[in-house]
Amino acid sequence: MKARRHFLAIAAALAAAAAFAAPAAAQGTIKIGELNSYKNFPAFLEPYKKGWELALEQVNAAGGVLGRKIEVVSRDDNGTPGDAVRVAEELVSREGVAFLMGTFPSNVGLAVADFAKQKKILFIAAEPLTDKIVWESGNRYTFRLRPSTYMQTAMLVPDAAKLKKKRWAIVYPNYEYGQSATRAFKELLKKAQPDAEFVTEQAVPLGKIDAGAVVQAIADAKPDAIFSSLFGPDLARFVREGNTRGLFKDTPVFNLLAGEPEYLDPLKEETPEGWYVTGYPWYGIDTAAHKRFLDAYQKKYNDYPRLGSVVGYATMMTAVEALRKAGSTDTEKLVAAMKGLTLDTPLGPITYRALDHQSTMGAYVGRIGKKDGKGVMTTYTYADGARYLPPDDEVKKLRPAE
Repeated sequence: MKARRHFLAIAAALAAAAAFAAPAAAQGTIKIGELNSYKNFPAFLEPYKKGWELALEQVNAAGGVLGRKIEVVSRDDNGTPGDAVRVAEELVSREGVAFLMGTFPSNVGLAVADFAKQKKILFIAAEPLTDKIVWESGNRYTFRLRPSTYMQTAMLVPDAAKLKKKRWAIVYPNYEYGQSATRAFKELLKKAQPDAEFVTEQAVPLGKIDAGAVVQAIADAKPDAIFSSLFGPDLARFVREGNTRGLFKDTPVFNLLAGEPEYLDPLKEETPEGWYVTGYPWYGIDTAAHKRFLDAYQKKYNDYPRLGSVVGYATMMTAVEALRKAGSTDTEKLVAAMKGLTLDTPLGPITYRALDHQSTMGAYVGRIGKKDGKGVMTTYTYADGARYLPPDDEVKKLRPAE
């Protein structure tokens, strides 16, 4: 009898402990794994990190999501596919994250997308622009935020075709992003202007452009216009050398990303006048959503946002809205929630298409010039990403079945 009473007392104590432990477990943080090439691409990724940190702070201050605070476990992937996969494995296996987000270079994004497919874990690709990540190499578990190389190129092609320039030179960083942008430009321009010719292509190693040789090769080809997907230090060196040799004097230039403050600001007085670009004129966007973001960002950091800031913020808000819609951290429920997910961002509402997992985020398109010794977008309009994607039947042919 005494033994039975002792057993019941132990059982009651264990039940009480379990009753107290259950709420405590429910209040544990939701871990998200974030990986990016912070050391390799600081101009974009330092603002990007500030963007997602701002969103994280706002969400947790409001109580988190699903009754739990969010914790981000962030790692540097060194800008290489091999290191990125190793880091992703560590985040999943050792840190126990619910899902992954981030990456910057296209080749790294593709490697992590394949990892997500193999491990059956959600991956929100923030920045990699390659078309393959949602089309030829698309998979059930990968969704991409930013408008792709195809989309941003399609935003520039109408103005390129209007100029009716026949002989085109192309210069690009020789890895997946630049190759993808070049393919898209050639395909789309030929559709819009069948007589267009491509008289030279200069593929340069990322971060190691020999600007003098590239500019001379382009000048020797005597193009009527130039298409470039250079960015960062490569863009700055190309601009400086092209200005010195007069390459741009009577030659229109179309350059993806060159209107983004990350890459435009460093040009300062060297900013070439009149280039056609995609970018982010933070100083001239007067929507309510952007004003709220701008005010909060400036209050927290005493600085103006870059496009990376918007991407980081929108990536974190995507993660939050996916969790809310799924009502769970279960991978399959999160994947289902991501299909057709709609949310507000500083650039306006976006939707992650169920068809190919591409978001409809757009970009500002316009021309650049100088103001007060600084590069700015002088004219610009917002191009809704949904308008610059191929027809659904074409996408279905490109994307493998899940």
